[in-house]
Amino acid sequence: MMGRMSECTLLVSWAGPQPEFNRSVEPLQWDGQLSAGQKIASRRVAEAVENSSELLVWAVAGAGKTEVLFAGIAQALSTGKRVCVGTPRTDVVLELAPRFEKVFPGIKIAALYGGSEDRHEYAQLTIATTHQLLRFYRAFDVMIVDEVDAFPYSIDETLQYAVKQSRKLKSSLIYLTATPNKQWQKECRLGKRDFVTIPARYHRRPLPVPSFKWAGNWEKKLNKGRLPVPLIKWIEQRLASGKQALIFAPKISAMGKILTILRQLNPLIESIHAEDPDRKDKVMKFRNKNIPILLTTTILERGVTIPDIDVAVIGSEDRIFTESALVQIAGRAGRSAEYPTGDVTFFHYGKTEAMLSARGQIMIMNKEGIEKGLIDI
Repeated sequence: MMGRMSECTLLVSWAGPQPEFNRSVEPLQWDGQLSAGQKIASRRVAEAVENSSELLVWAVAGAGKTEVLFAGIAQALSTGKRVCVGTPRTDVVLELAPRFEKVFPGIKIAALYGGSEDRHEYAQLTIATTHQLLRFYRAFDVMIVDEVDAFPYSIDETLQYAVKQSRKLKSSLIYLTATPNKQWQKECRLGKRDFVTIPARYHRRPLPVPSFKWAGNWEKKLNKGRLPVPLIKWIEQRLASGKQALIFAPKISAMGKILTILRQLNPLIESIHAEDPDRKDKVMKFRNKNIPILLTTTILERGVTIPDIDVAVIGSEDRIFTESALVQIAGRAGRSAEYPTGDVTFFHYGKTEAMLSARGQIMIMNKEGIEKGLIDI
């Protein structure tokens, strides 16, 4: 936790010289290969670090955003700069910290989140939730914000302020996202925001494009103990072929009824949501193929990679399924080189602007990837 504070609490800041970091160590120990799209983005990130400028990296889900950061961070560390990678979610900090520790073995790294034991460490590379950035004032030469579209950062001005005030006056700011908001997309088109796109995944296959299937008034059917026939057929096909699937539902209140119906098709089907105490265990069982189909809320819209799955959305017309959420959900399919394709179906009771915009954004990225020679057709 941040710790309790009142308006009469004494705040102390250091006005002396900053500690020097060891510049003799070659920071980056990584022998991986970047795709053509990643190489372009990596160069742009390094340029932003060198020039203390701002950059948006607009990379499709599964493009390999983290690897794109390595060269720029290494350049910053080797010149004594202090770097922060901020993200709205604790689980991303826990995932990123060991990856950075592996490729920057000689660098002091702090991982900061609620309850973290590193919160009093002074480190050259910090991986932190955006909440934790409220601890810092003009501390970082390079600020990288991952998943800038994710809740709660996307709607919380306090967290956006935390990013701003934790940077040095002269510093670089790099945003990463697969789904920039409408305003940022417009600024990119009009040339008002410096950005670079990675429109294709490293395996050079197009992103799965969602198909729309009419499901009628599915909630009315559900209250009578039934699900739409097209959805049942879709699920039966996956069960028959042994293909795993994620099914997204808009409301926790509906999940119990949906799960009861689905378990009539296969008793091993499970469901999870944010308050589920067995959430991590169920995701692991799904990874190990012990669960054929997993029913979920938007809790799994990002941050989970399963090699070979299809994806469905029940009630994709619901307000919770924003353009960003639907793009991320579709991005769960076709992520691995071994299984680069996957079916994505939005079962709906009326098409929404979010559904159309999500599909349009995916198609635009595929078109750009083909035109740039990053996708094989």
